[in-house]
Amino acid sequence: MNERRWQGELLAPGGSVAMVEAAVANGADAIYVGPRGWSRRRDAYELPDEDLRHCVKIAHAGGARLRAAFNTHPQSGEVPALLRKVERLAGFGIDGVIMTDVGCIAEVSRRFPGLTIHASIGANILNNEDVRFYREIGVSQVVADTKLTFRELASRKHDLEVGIEILIHANKCYTYLGKCWMSPYHRLERAVDEFGKDLFRGSPNRGGLDYRVCLEAWHLYGGDTLWEERVALKNDAFFLVDDIPKLLDLGVHCLKIQGREYPVELVGRMVRFYREMIDAYLTDRAAFSLPAWKVRLADLRVERDRERTQGTQALLAEARLPILAVAGGCCR
Repeated sequence: MNERRWQGELLAPGGSVAMVEAAVANGADAIYVGPRGWSRRRDAYELPDEDLRHCVKIAHAGGARLRAAFNTHPQSGEVPALLRKVERLAGFGIDGVIMTDVGCIAEVSRRFPGLTIHASIGANILNNEDVRFYREIGVSQVVADTKLTFRELASRKHDLEVGIEILIHANKCYTYLGKCWMSPYHRLERAVDEFGKDLFRGSPNRGGLDYRVCLEAWHLYGGDTLWEERVALKNDAFFLVDDIPKLLDLGVHCLKIQGREYPVELVGRMVRFYREMIDAYLTDRAAFSLPAWKVRLADLRVERDRERTQGTQALLAEARLPILAVAGGCCR
């Protein structure tokens, strides 16, 4: 059987040089990485410039593409630093940027007309009018929100001349991805790095670490009356393994795996699982057995959920630590 078609891409996380190598080796078509200070992750999962340069070479040597995520809404004083960073990465040969802020998207599109720009999940694009707006300011691909129905997705794919990216291995957000105001509830630290970037640990909207405060055990009160103890806000795992055949037939442009904070070996196996599943379906649709792939995913899911739970517990413990004031009223 030589069936084929799709011709979209499997997009994998790159939280380190080793993870980029693993993603390429296991069949990713593209990898996304985070420039340090700009991509709402810990420093450990973001990359300095020299590592980014090296990752471009790794990706290209393996026939893959590399994109840099700028998941932040910068203040005016930070925009020049963002533009310098984009210029530097473009000089490295990066294949595109993933951005959230509309003003910065428009300015990057104007200054770097040959650079591919994708709108991040943090842009929180919900309707076709949003998509048209982002396309007009220079975006060639947008991420579909996890709450989007398949009918809405099919309509968007059919009617709009823009690439569609789908999260196939991720988590849903209690509110909407990109509109979180809960993370700094316990802790918000600010510092300015040597490049002029305002670093806000605790504010994912400003490119900083997300403490996942939504996953605390909240108590619900009505006035002074306790209504409910240990309220759990929704942050469900989001796996689209059942829908992947339909997404491939629909011609969705990009299937994305989240997980820059997971162990390299686990990410490699996640990428390999989806690569093999996609290839098996495209090679012989009639012989494809979805239940068999769901069994394989079950083991990965247990390990992935364990890693996420441990990570969440560590983040919440860190968020509860006291903030120490330093000279000038800034916190680190």
